[in-house]
Amino acid sequence: MNGISRLIPAILFCFLPFCSFSQKDTSKIKNGEVDLYKSACKLVDSAKYKDAIILLKKAIKIKPDYAEAYNKMALVKLKTQDYKGAEKDIQAAFKIAPDNYESQKLMGILYYETKKYKEAKATLDSAAALNSDDIELYYYQAKLMYDGKAYKAALDKCSDAQELNPKYLDILFLKGDIRFAMKDYAYCIKELTEAIKLMPVTNPNYHAYQVRAKARFEIGDFKNAVNDWNVYIEAYPDEEGALVARGACKIETGDNTGAIVDLDAAIKLNPKNPVSYNYRGVAKGESRQFVEALKDFDYAIKLKFDYAGAFVNRAAVKFASKDKRGACDDLNKADSLGDEMAIKLIDTYCKH
Repeated sequence: MNGISRLIPAILFCFLPFCSFSQKDTSKIKNGEVDLYKSACKLVDSAKYKDAIILLKKAIKIKPDYAEAYNKMALVKLKTQDYKGAEKDIQAAFKIAPDNYESQKLMGILYYETKKYKEAKATLDSAAALNSDDIELYYYQAKLMYDGKAYKAALDKCSDAQELNPKYLDILFLKGDIRFAMKDYAYCIKELTEAIKLMPVTNPNYHAYQVRAKARFEIGDFKNAVNDWNVYIEAYPDEEGALVARGACKIETGDNTGAIVDLDAAIKLNPKNPVSYNYRGVAKGESRQFVEALKDFDYAIKLKFDYAGAFVNRAAVKFASKDKRGACDDLNKADSLGDEMAIKLIDTYCKH
């Protein structure tokens, strides 16, 4: 008996740590869906969407009425353009919490992304009645205004958003688009330059480089426009419009050889675009390849018989080739098509 009593403290000593560990582990299991949700949110922020979905599904399996997890899954599916899946998750969240603000906002975003703009506006406005201090809500409201060409109202909404976060990248990118549409090119460049400085190196917004390149072309900053097109084309090497635009910029910087290379590539992608032949004709003309330049202008006009700019450019090459009559005929044709430069050139070169 005394021997047994001496063993009891030893037995308790062995079992007490085990009991304590078991209770702590049970507590973790009870809150497992929250931990999974938090981990999924971090993955969403890092654009690791597939991994986030796996964790969110596990969280919902633990807690089937987890509205926040359904909303977060809907957000991920919106970002990956799985619109049917997003709608299904939003509806699931609505069933759990009918007046859920996040679900209202996400449904508005879904309507916007699927081009149901009337429904998007109504739903986002309803969401704003529940919570007006959400920068993402402001962003989509501003996008709707921008799409409807209500540019000043869109800028005002962007300003409201920037009061919450002056460095919110999506707003800065959108402001650049709005400024470009308003032909306010200097401010467009300013907004996009700020955004490009702030954006993560691992996830660049190439659209920003594209718009800034166009704005720089408009103000005559051709060298920096070429630099922006270089970044964009590195990401999208087979985009015909970008190659044509960079070719046009290179002509303005005197890099006619580089322009011809870009325009050759553009024509290979689309041999029926008269603009490419017109610009290549200009580059060849500037390089004094007059015969080849005329061939390009002829073909541009064959593809587009009322291409006034091509008639003016062909006239310039004909003047350089000592074909004054042919040049003046081209200028008269351009004038009949409404080209404003043609009449000035006619007055200067064809009336004596």
